[in-house]
This record gives sequence, structure tokens and C-alpha cells, in this order.
Amino acid sequence: MQTKKHIGGIQGLISWMLPYKGKFVLCGVNVIIANVAELINPLLTAIIIDDFLKGGAESRGLYSIAGVAMVYFLLQVIGSLCNMYESRLISRVSQSILYQMRSEVFDKILHMSLGELDHNGTGRLITRSTNDVETINEFYSDVFINLFKDIFLLIGIVIAMFAVDANLAVIAFIGIPIICAIAFSIKRVVKENHKKIKSLTGAMNGFIAESISGMRLIHAFSVMREKLQEFKALNQQLYRANMTQVFFNTILRPSMEVVNNFVIALLIAFSYNRVAGGVLEVGVLYAFTTYVTKFFAPINDLADKYTTVQSAFVSMDRINEVLNTEDTEDMESGEQRGRVIGDIEFRDVWFAYNPDEWVLRGVSFHIKAGQKAAFVGATGAGKSTIISLISRYYMPQRGEILIDGVNINDWCLRDLRRSCATVLQDVFLFTGTVRENIDMQAGLTDAEIVDALKTAQVGEFLRLPEGLENKVYEQGVNFSTGERQLLSFARAIAENPSVLVLDEATAHIDSHTESILQKAIDSISRDRTCIFIAHRLSTIRSCDCIYVLQSGIIAESGTHDALMQQNGLYAELSRKKDFLKGM
Repeated sequence: MQTKKHIGGIQGLISWMLPYKGKFVLCGVNVIIANVAELINPLLTAIIIDDFLKGGAESRGLYSIAGVAMVYFLLQVIGSLCNMYESRLISRVSQSILYQMRSEVFDKILHMSLGELDHNGTGRLITRSTNDVETINEFYSDVFINLFKDIFLLIGIVIAMFAVDANLAVIAFIGIPIICAIAFSIKRVVKENHKKIKSLTGAMNGFIAESISGMRLIHAFSVMREKLQEFKALNQQLYRANMTQVFFNTILRPSMEVVNNFVIALLIAFSYNRVAGGVLEVGVLYAFTTYVTKFFAPINDLADKYTTVQSAFVSMDRINEVLNTEDTEDMESGEQRGRVIGDIEFRDVWFAYNPDEWVLRGVSFHIKAGQKAAFVGATGAGKSTIISLISRYYMPQRGEILIDGVNINDWCLRDLRRSCATVLQDVFLFTGTVRENIDMQAGLTDAEIVDALKTAQVGEFLRLPEGLENKVYEQGVNFSTGERQLLSFARAIAENPSVLVLDEATAHIDSHTESILQKAIDSISRDRTCIFIAHRLSTIRSCDCIYVLQSGIIAESGTHDALMQQNGLYAELSRKKDFLKGM
């Protein structure tokens, strides 16, 4: 799956805006009109003070106190309308950008390989999909257009101040170097602290998600107090990082206010003799001090938004880490298409999740189409890894895997996985209905779904007052463990797969339930390749071949009777009380 390269920083944020450049230009036009109106108003006030209140000029039409006041009011109305329209438009555009961004992030997560998902972790991905995107929202809806507005306002104010009085303008700019020194001195610290906040937020999200998922276990072992202490430790770190951010925020704004008032004090002191000597008019001084206040207002605003901008840069980089992930799956990749028959062969396969930590070492076997095979062995021997390799969730570092004589890399991934159904020990049911959990967007008919439920013997154990529309709550908590297992079995066989894999799928089912499930297994395994990973003898006794794994290699293989006669590892395992139950 080819990955579009996303860039970070301000360039990355702007790149998301390009499809909406026309609307941003329209926003800019409204901002310019509103700013022009705001810049003219102090001059109108100066005219009223100097010409009419102090100078006693004769009123003529619009050149009067009432006329100037009317123009002042109209400019205020026009500026307010432009600001209102710009705010509505920028909000609509920013939400459209966020909609697209969330969609692309989640689409990337959906197509990540299992290895990449394991590497990122749940909390990290949740944070990038929610918190980081929301930070970008603050940038687009609150900062970006205001940034443009403030910069344009600053340029306009500078021009107006030099037009009114160049000497006063020079004095007003004394505070700029001080402000720049304050901002740049904390730039790096603010950015690093934002990275720390994002990282801790991801860790906290992951911890909460894990704790909620494992709440039954937490209660079973009565470790609520210990888990709370772990949470408090994380929460304390996040609290300190946020308080550091608050500290920087409280430094910037008051510092700007101090500089602002200092400059105004200098202007008044410098202008006193000029006003007294008649060189400088009072209205001009009023207009100039108004411009100075307006000059520092956007600077103060920029100071307030400085941390938000830095946070947006960090969030953009973190989102790009997900969007630029190259370890993704293309479901349409592979030239070999069609339905898998079910012939599976491993040739000297080596696999490791971490470099040089081999889980499988030189594994070779051949399961012909329609045969039943089982893999047994101690925990960590590599049984579940073999299943993951068959469905191409991971790729081996060495060796070759063939499906129907074709290298697994050449198979269309969508066709391969549709032909290989897996029932896991830990069942996951989605919130929704029974129909949705069986159908899984495959477009199955009601008859096909009901047939799958009957084949899985679900009807005897589930009371469905609403039929296929019976509700399934989060993770299927409204069903028993055995019932969830049977539902997952029905889901696996609903599309009539060529290969059926049961990964200890009967581990949580009582003996009575297992006897009924065994009938279903016997029925659906005809003319279908079946692979079992089980601790129950009844599940694997009739298999055509049983492979015994030990430390990542196949130590023994053969039928149940042949392996028992060898009196080797399989026979030893079968005699253990916690293994091959049902002897």
C-alpha cells in the first residue's frame, strides 16, 4: 500500500488547507475589511477632538460631529459583520479539514500491520486520533485566521503610526526587541514540554483503556488500590507537565502588558512638552496612544496563541507519524486471485517478533486440502504464530509459505483472508446486533446467517427474543463466555471458508457445550482444511496429523495413536493434568 508523504510543522498545517484555499482567501478579504474599519476609527475620533471639540470647526454635512459619529458607527457595523461571516466560514472549513484528517488517520490505523499496531500501542493511537486532532482544531479555528488578522493589523498600525507622527512611532517600537527576546527565549522549552504532555496523555489513555478492558481481572485480584496508585503516578506527571505549561502562559501575557504600559508611559512623557507647546494636537496623541494599544493587542494575542501554535506543530508531527507509516497492508495486493482450495505448506520458516528472538526456527510441514491438522505444545512454543503467518498478519524473515502451491506473498490479501476463518480463544464481539456480528459487512442473507447459527448450535444456548436483531452490548457482556464463543464460531463459518482455524476455541466451554460444538466441528470440517490449536484431546484425536512444537521447532508429528506409541513429548504432555484435558 503506497503511502502519501505528509510533512510536519507549518508546511504540514498549510498543506491541509490547500483544498480550501478559495474559502481562506474569502476569509482573508473579510479580515482586511474589518481591520481597515478598525484602523480608520481612531482617526475619526482625532478629527472630532481636534477639529470640533477643540478647534471649533463649522459643521458641514458629513463633516460634523454627528456625521463623523455616523461613519464611525457604520464602520463598526461593517467590521462586526465581516468578523461574524469570517468566523462562521473558518469554523466550517476547519471542521471539514478535521473530518478529513480523522478519516485518514483512522483509515491508516485500519490498514496497519499487526506488528505496527503492536509497536504503537492503543493509547498512542487513540491520542493521535482524538487529542492531537483536537489540538489542530484549535489552530485552524482559533489561531490561524487570527494570526493573519493580527499580522495584517500590525502592518496597518505601523503604516498609520508613521503617517500620524514618525517620531512617536520610533518610540513605540522600543518594546519590540524586548518582546521578541522573551518569546524566543522560551520557544524550545515550550515545544519540548508540549511533546512531554502529548506522550503522557497517550500513556494515560492506554492505561485507562487497558484498565477498563481488564476490570473484571482487577476486581478478581482486588488490585484496585494498586491500579489507582499507578494511575496517580501517571496523573502526577501529566499534572506537573501541564503546570509547567501554565507557568509559561502566565509569563508571556503579563510580560507583554508590562512592555505595553511602559511604551505608553514613554509616549506620554515624550509628548507632554509638544502638546503644551502646540506642536502636537491632543486628538493626534489620543489616536496615537490608541494605535499603540491596538499595536500591542495583537502582539499580546500572538503571545497567548504562541503555546497553541507550538502544540499544533507537535500534534501535526505526531499525526504524521501515523499517516507516514509505511508498514501497512494493501488488501488488493497480490496477483493470485480467487478462492483458496486449502493446501498449506511451510518450507524452512523462521520468524521473530523482535530481531534475533526466534519464535519459529526452520519449521516445515505440509497440510493437504481437506485434511485436519493440530498443533500442540507449551505456551510460547509458536502455535499461534503459525496461524498468524498463514493469514499473512506477519511475514517470515526466512523460508517460504505456500498456499495451494503459490507463495503467500502472491495471493490477493483480501481473497486469502476471506478464505481463511479463525476462531480465537478470546472472543471479541462488536457493539451492535447478532446479525451485524455474524455478517461483518459481507452482505450475507438472513438464511445464510441463520444457517451459520444453526450449524454452530447457537440456538440451543441463546435466547433471541428479537431474532437476528438481538442486541450485543460492548464486548458481548450480555452473553456468557460459551455463548460468545459459539457466536464467534458461527461468524467464522458464515462465509463457508476453505480453511478453518480454531485457536483453543473450546478452552472456555464446558463439557456439555463442547459435545454439541464437536458435532458442529465434525459437520463443517468435511471437505475443508481445518487447523486446531487445542488443549482438549477430543478436539484433536481424529486429526490426520498432529504437530508437536517445542521451542519453535517441530519436535514430533503423526497421528494421535502413532504419537502415543512413540511415548515421546506428546505422550508426556497428554499425561499432564493441565494439558490435553479429556483423557
